Amino acid sequence: MADPVEMKLLHMITADPARTPTFTLFADSNYFLFAGAANCNSPCTTEPPGFAWNHGDVQSDIVTTWLGMVGPGVAQVGVDSETWTDHTDIRPTMMVLLGLNDDYQHDGRLIFEDLNGYAVPAAVHKGEGIVRQLAEAYKRINAPVGQLGLASLVISTRALESGNATDDTTYANLENQLVSFTSRRNGLASQMKTMLENAAFNGQPIDKKQAQSLIDQANQLLNDVTEAAE
Repeated sequence: MADPVEMKLLHMITADPARTPTFTLFADSNYFLFAGAANCNSPCTTEPPGFAWNHGDVQSDIVTTWLGMVGPGVAQVGVDSETWTDHTDIRPTMMVLLGLNDDYQHDGRLIFEDLNGYAVPAAVHKGEGIVRQLAEAYKRINAPVGQLGLASLVISTRALESGNATDDTTYANLENQLVSFTSRRNGLASQMKTMLENAAFNGQPIDKKQAQSLIDQANQLLNDVTEAAE
């Protein structure tokens, strides 16, 4: 369960207040949510035969998708089941493959692991090891269904379950933790994506010392969030 505090961490708050819900419920991994199941004897959990699954949730069945790439600059490596990406990574990858650039700062990063030759920018190729580590750490803390996002949902759910009419101390404490985690994440993610973007599009090599510091801070943040969730 998520209220606006958690939704901010999950990048669900937009510039339009009218599009910001006050509460979001996500299904457990073995549930399918469907409105209007008239033939269901309540309470029950069903999956209507006309659906393979639904979307807009956090279960791995739903959020694990595939991206097919082919053409000049794309490595012929078959299925890559190791590189963790999400939808935000598609645009920067397309831009690099097409040799295009603009002034839009991506929230995703170049999927350089599956490119070769000219398609891998020199600054990325030169620092490939640290770039890979930085990109992986960035996705773990910034992707909505990354490690931090999913762990924070556990905290958010506990906070919302704890509230009552006479004592909201637990709720307030947990919400304050989420606010702090979001602030720390935003600061790290902003620096990380700037470095990744500059390497991919502006020819700026990754500063290994700075990158390692950001990676270490991201890992510490993940440890803190995971510990709080447990």
